[in-house]
Amino acid sequence: MAMHNPSNSNASGRLLLIDQDPAQSDIVAETLAQCLDQAVSISVVSGGKPAAAMLREHTFDIVLADLSSLGDLAPHSDDAVLRLVRLARGALLVALSDGISVSSAVGALRAGAHDYVAKPINGPAMAARIDELAHRHGKCGSLGIEARSKTGPSDFAGFVGASSAMQFVYEQIGRIAASSAPVFITGESGTGKDVCAEALHAKGHRGGKRLVAINCAAIPRDLMESELFGVARGAFTGAHEDRKGAAELADGGTLFLDEIGEMDLSLQSKLLRFLQTGTLSRVGESGVRRVDVRVICATNRNPMQMIAEKKFREDLFYRLHVLPIHLPPLRQRPSDIMVLARHFLALYAAEENKSFGGFTAEVATLLAAAEWPGNVRQLQNLVRRLVVLFDGGAIDAEMLNAADIEGRGAQQVLEAQRSSERRPTILPMWQQEQRIIEDAIASFGGNVSLAAAALEISPSTIYRKRQGWAELAAVG
Repeated sequence: MAMHNPSNSNASGRLLLIDQDPAQSDIVAETLAQCLDQAVSISVVSGGKPAAAMLREHTFDIVLADLSSLGDLAPHSDDAVLRLVRLARGALLVALSDGISVSSAVGALRAGAHDYVAKPINGPAMAARIDELAHRHGKCGSLGIEARSKTGPSDFAGFVGASSAMQFVYEQIGRIAASSAPVFITGESGTGKDVCAEALHAKGHRGGKRLVAINCAAIPRDLMESELFGVARGAFTGAHEDRKGAAELADGGTLFLDEIGEMDLSLQSKLLRFLQTGTLSRVGESGVRRVDVRVICATNRNPMQMIAEKKFREDLFYRLHVLPIHLPPLRQRPSDIMVLARHFLALYAAEENKSFGGFTAEVATLLAAAEWPGNVRQLQNLVRRLVVLFDGGAIDAEMLNAADIEGRGAQQVLEAQRSSERRPTILPMWQQEQRIIEDAIASFGGNVSLAAAALEISPSTIYRKRQGWAELAAVG
């Protein structure tokens, strides 16, 4: 075992680095020692077994584990990560890998790793990632990192909300807006991915230039290439003049690709070439044009599952997934629901020239308890409907029930199902689990890896489950 910062008796935290390559581990340890301002003492081991021994004897705050160095602990990296997670007793665990693949990344995260990072390690970026994870998982005190204020703005660059989840999003936008690196925004429909893209553009040094947005799901596939890269005159019937595409129109500014997961695979390869070279060719044009844009993309789908299903190129994902931002759904930030509702009420009341006295306590309780599958957009539509349907006053439960079309319809369907259905026979948990997993495997034509990706578990888990079912069936 090697020790870095051994003379630092004032170290506020401990980091364990697992890497079988002594040259690389020394470089990583020295770089981190400098970037973490000597606040963390660093121990280095060469494999999974010595790491397990260290974790049994000592308490660590951070574990950086190179996946290729864990073979002596378990045959599969996700199983080795799972063992380390159990031994780490709550430490932040970050998986490292050379040329990291989707399967190893997903396996590590499902096994309990807090994050994964591709090697070689960039010291400042890694230190920033540790800082971010420490704040997210409440490890600031043990690592000597200054805790962020619990209070913050209730609105930020088009966003509304003062919850801790949104404060984290605001900080992310503030830190990465000035960069020109690609941003990959994820989040459910209605969480504000377009607002996030606009905020990143406005707060960056490209804010004075154009932000050009293109919805990859709304444009027919046969027109998507010309919309993105433009058309040369005479390229096809009706192309009477040269026309710039979205990428050229955004030159010097920002190109926002919404619903990137809907882009056709053949066009994904051309987008990858554009990102790599900074050049494009209009449809029907032989020459190339150089364009300088910052690319921001967004999706409401799981990118790892899209890659596993061969619907999204893995190399394109890692070219775009440089600075990720995840927007939390409204149900995960209930303290923002009434803040948003009051904001929309004031906005639309002024627009309709009406006067409202806010929401009754009963309505506030009902809104806070709702699931909001449509997120902020659903709440926004509901409040606008209330303003249009009624002339003013305090919004009460009767008014809410009249306007809440989505919630009332869902409740009626649910009640009808409950009244018409007989109570089903309850199967043992293992049989229900078996049915779910076997149905998933069948839906993917027997491909266990794809089924595992869809179920968000590791393939090794499926094989273990199958062995257990066989044993249960034999006993029965």
